[in-house]
Order: sequence, then C-alpha cells, then structure tokens
Amino acid sequence: MKKVLIINASVRNGRSYSRKLTQLFVDNWKVKYPDDTFTFREVGTEIIPGIDASWIGGAFIKPASRTEDDHKALALSNELVKELKEHDVYVVATPMYNWSIPSGLKAYIDQVMRINETWKFRSGVPDGDYVGLLENKKMFILSSRGDTGYGENEKNEHMNFQTTYLKFIFGVMGVKDLTVFSLDNEEFGGEIFENSKKEIFETIRSIG
Repeated sequence: MKKVLIINASVRNGRSYSRKLTQLFVDNWKVKYPDDTFTFREVGTEIIPGIDASWIGGAFIKPASRTEDDHKALALSNELVKELKEHDVYVVATPMYNWSIPSGLKAYIDQVMRINETWKFRSGVPDGDYVGLLENKKMFILSSRGDTGYGENEKNEHMNFQTTYLKFIFGVMGVKDLTVFSLDNEEFGGEIFENSKKEIFETIRSIG
C-alpha cells in the first residue's frame, strides 16, 4: 500500500483544468491501486504563508539551538516536510501563470525547501553539490497551459518556468522518478483544445 499526496495549486475551483486532471488521476489510481490512500494538500485556494525573517532565523540554526519562537515560526513548515517524508507518491497539479507557477505553490516550495530536512550540502558546507533527502519517491506533475510548445526542444521551451522549475526543485530534494503531463491550448479553446484534452486524458488513464 502506498500513500499518495495530492497538491492542488490552482486558485480556481470548478473552472480549473488542472483540478480536472487531478480528479481524473485520482479516479484512475483508485481503480488500479484500491488499497492506496490519499492526502490532499491545498495551496491554491488556501493561503500558504511566505517565509519571513523569523522563519529563516529558525530554519538555518541547529535544531537543538532553536527557541520557542523558532519552533513556532517553523510549525507549518515542519508539518509540510513531515507530510512529504511520509508519502510515497506526489501529484502536483498546477496551471501556468505568466509562464511560471502560482504564488501559493511557490510559497509551499519555500516552506519545504529545508536544509538538512529535504536537502543538504554533500560536504556539509556550501559548495553547490546538493543531495536530496526525499528518497524513493515518485512524482507526477499535472500542468495546464493556455498556449503550446513548452515541451523539450519545442519553440517555447525557453519560456517554460513552470514544469522545468518544478522538475529542478524537486530533483534537488531527491525526487528523480518524475513524469510530466501537460494539457495545452486552453486559451484557444475549440477543436485544438478538445484534441489536447482527449490526448492528455487518455495518457493519464494509462498510468500504472
């Protein structure tokens, strides 16, 4: 039995296509792995606070030296990090906002990107050699985008700060088994978008 963590990042509810991808993923996964369990973490419609000076002050000192105020500043971060460590499969569903990710998802990443918790320096000192501490995890990125051509070797690849960033940042934290599914052309609608939906929906249904 595996534990699946679903992270929804869209600020929309009913009209969100990234959320539709999430529901399709969950429905499909439940059929194929009925014993697996799900946890839903909302970072789009619920506020994830950004890090501040108190957070930094607590995160970058040794745990034994932390004060009560330090522990208070890190309370949510500790909860989110613990959640990541306890789950086997991550599903991040996110729209592309201005060629990047929603602010809530960025705030979430800042909360979980914790030195000596989700990553560390290999040598123990800053040297640019990062070691991820989230081991044996599998991740799916479900993205929705208004335009097209953001994939590898495509014309808009250089403008994709959404999935490329997520792959990099979770890779630093140790997630190497990572798959991206992108629903493109939402802005255009019509037949071109319907074809995109049909293709990506069929792909998600084939997972597992």
